[in-house]
Amino acid sequence: MPFGVKPDAQGNPIDFNRVYAMLIKPALEEAGLEVFRADEEQRAGDIRADMFQELLMADLVLADLSVDNPNVWYELGVRHALRARGVILIQSGRDKQPFDIYTDRKLRYRLKDGKPDPAFLKEDRKLIADMARATLRAWHGRKVSPVYALLPNLEEPDWKRLRSGDAREFWERHDEWSARIERARDEDRPGDVLVLADEAPVTALRVEARLSAGEALRQGQHFDFALEQFDQALAFDPLNAFALRQKGICLQRLGRVSEARDLYRKQLRQDPDDAEAWSLLGRLAKDSWTAAWRLPGSSPEQMRADAAYEDALLRESIECYLTAFRKAPSHFYSGINALTLIHLYQHLKGEDRRFHALAPQVAGGVRWSASSERRLEQRFWAAATLGDLAVLAGDPEDVRQAYKEAIVHATGDWFALDSVQSQLRLLADLGFHPANVQAGMETFERAMRRLRPPEKAWQPQRVFLFSGHMMDAARRRDPRFPPAMEASAAAAIGAALDAQSAGPDDLAITQGAAGGDLLFAEACIARGVRVQLMLPLAEPEFIEVSILASMNGAEWRKRFLALRDHPLCLPPCIMPKALGPLPRDHEGRSAVNPFVRCNLWMLYTSLALGVQRTRFICFWNGARGDGPGGTDHMYREVKRRTGQVTWIDSRTLLAALPPAP
Repeated sequence: MPFGVKPDAQGNPIDFNRVYAMLIKPALEEAGLEVFRADEEQRAGDIRADMFQELLMADLVLADLSVDNPNVWYELGVRHALRARGVILIQSGRDKQPFDIYTDRKLRYRLKDGKPDPAFLKEDRKLIADMARATLRAWHGRKVSPVYALLPNLEEPDWKRLRSGDAREFWERHDEWSARIERARDEDRPGDVLVLADEAPVTALRVEARLSAGEALRQGQHFDFALEQFDQALAFDPLNAFALRQKGICLQRLGRVSEARDLYRKQLRQDPDDAEAWSLLGRLAKDSWTAAWRLPGSSPEQMRADAAYEDALLRESIECYLTAFRKAPSHFYSGINALTLIHLYQHLKGEDRRFHALAPQVAGGVRWSASSERRLEQRFWAAATLGDLAVLAGDPEDVRQAYKEAIVHATGDWFALDSVQSQLRLLADLGFHPANVQAGMETFERAMRRLRPPEKAWQPQRVFLFSGHMMDAARRRDPRFPPAMEASAAAAIGAALDAQSAGPDDLAITQGAAGGDLLFAEACIARGVRVQLMLPLAEPEFIEVSILASMNGAEWRKRFLALRDHPLCLPPCIMPKALGPLPRDHEGRSAVNPFVRCNLWMLYTSLALGVQRTRFICFWNGARGDGPGGTDHMYREVKRRTGQVTWIDSRTLLAALPPAP
């Protein structure tokens, strides 16, 4: 939009700064957007690089076409060239419409004396807000850019490929965010991943955030939460191949096999050459085949007979893996799976020679593909594939030597070694080449004895999540949790824990503020429950704000420190350290309240340990809190995800107190 006062076609002045401040900015903020205008850019450097980056990355671009300002038209043209959607056009009265956007919908706002007309201001704000919401909801509908509408085969550029070295802010934020996600994944902290995924600053980054978060959660085997992340990415980008494949993997691991199959087939209708999708279909058929004969209590003879009977599933898996390998000859994973299953088919169905001539051809292709692999992260898998080939067509000494070469590249990855050994166990169950399989098993077992098996993380039977009122501050006018109520509150909290048989197999999560939090934590310790404190602020600041601010603050501080140092209290998680600083907007202000963020952090951490395990206990009067991030916020978030809530109504305890003297 223009800046300052500019004349319209009739020479009447329009104060565009007032249009922005009174009309546009409030309307877009009402629609839930962070609003930024190019003249607010304060950084040094080439302003055009920053402008191009912002026009590429923004969820929504609003253009005010009230006057024919060259900069406005140029910037609108850049957005139309970079993105097919996400543009709304507004204008005050003008007689003529430019030809290039003559048919585009434009929202008209009313002026009086060159400023937004007060009589229509509320209505015009609502119209702009509604149009913004509708445009964002209809992201995958009609293309609003005439460039993309008239050139239907033109593809939007990948935002990563347009990374500008001069416009550093987006990329610094992205790289810093990515490093935190990676660290949280490495340390297996899914709650951290989920919070960080919510905080990506713009849609392009949010899609990337959801994909990264989903992959981290899937690798940690939190398939239900990973599925949510991929669904959110697909809500914005329904054709994202990576998200579709990952969603299918999650569905398969959650036992929703038919949904996973439908998803892969849908993807292949869109892209028949997607080797990954073909490979995943092959894995799905292989798993179904294996499940059909690997039944508890079955003898080796029965397993082999059942495996041969389910030959249709076996052939389906072979064909899918073969198709994947033909589509992408570098995909040696698909090739070795197809070849192994072909050998098993011949082993089980000796008289059926349909794959007889094909097997040596595939073997040659797999050997060439694996031997040609140069990516460092794939060296173990390529070498292990050569070992798999030795199992199929070599002798025991060939197998030992090939697998020993692979183990050199495993870099102590116990899971990688176990993955290859699991395939050997499948072959052993079917009596395939016993000497070769035994040689492979012994080679891996010897290597794995040198490694410490990963310790299985302790999993609580239940997770008690707590939020409750702080002890009243001395200056509080309307009592909510006065000191006189402490004993009855502690008894009520203890009773709530006893009603659910809380004990040493459980975990408790809370912040640790004076009042309800500390009473809950102390009650848990008394029952042998481990306690995890999660602080929204650095400890000294948290003590100042959430402990010393209450009545008898010095005594509460002693209790907090005693709790923190108790053997059953795990080391406190400090949010600024674990998640980094609060996200900030363009003006450098905190975009998230720390207590809101901490509520979500605690909730996500609890749910990641198991939705069915989570039990929420709140000590609350049912009213809105004194500020953001209180118990009412936590209550609403918990109710949205799980109904397992125990509400201790603090009003009942307050009413039972004797009148103050």
